Amino acid sequence: MARLATSFVLGYHGCDAEVAKQVVDGNMPLLQSDRDYDWLSPGAYFWEADPIRAQEYARWKRDRGDLDAPTVIGAVIDLRDYLDLTNREDTGLLATAYDSFVSLNTKADLPLPSNSNAPDDPFENLLLRYLDCAVFRHLHQLVEEAGLSSYDTVRGMFEEGGEAFPGAAIKSKTHTQIAVRNNDCIKGIFYPLENGVLQF
Repeated sequence: MARLATSFVLGYHGCDAEVAKQVVDGNMPLLQSDRDYDWLSPGAYFWEADPIRAQEYARWKRDRGDLDAPTVIGAVIDLRDYLDLTNREDTGLLATAYDSFVSLNTKADLPLPSNSNAPDDPFENLLLRYLDCAVFRHLHQLVEEAGLSSYDTVRGMFEEGGEAFPGAAIKSKTHTQIAVRNNDCIKGIFYPLENGVLQF
């Protein structure tokens, strides 16, 4: 579990204005996503230090008809005991969990899930992470069965989008995302301000 980076980070979440108000006012917790293709497994998802990406996501959700008034809220997040996919040790744990997951599925004669492209993604970024999510879930189960402390958060870098510029290996929507599995890690919720003015 990584503790080499700064423990507190700012994360940003795109959602509907009514949900944002309820969360900021303390009337409801931020709901955790629990879909089979969530790339970091179940958790409340935040873009680390990137309110613009959160805003883009909320507007995309509005354009799909999933929400009415796109809004961004920020959070002060204590990563606590976290799985950090930007360091070698933790990605090694994930590879070990994958081997165990394959072994179990083979013994049970079950097919492995696979990551796939979303129908509306022209860049084929494998946005539907069924395999990744299943391996994360298996890792969390292994940790629990071993009697170890559960991961409070999962942090990873996600390459997404087309080329940032012609010929680039850098993708235009690459971001760091955090899945908060333990809501106690959220130390504060706020509306982002820019030059003292609410922007979202």
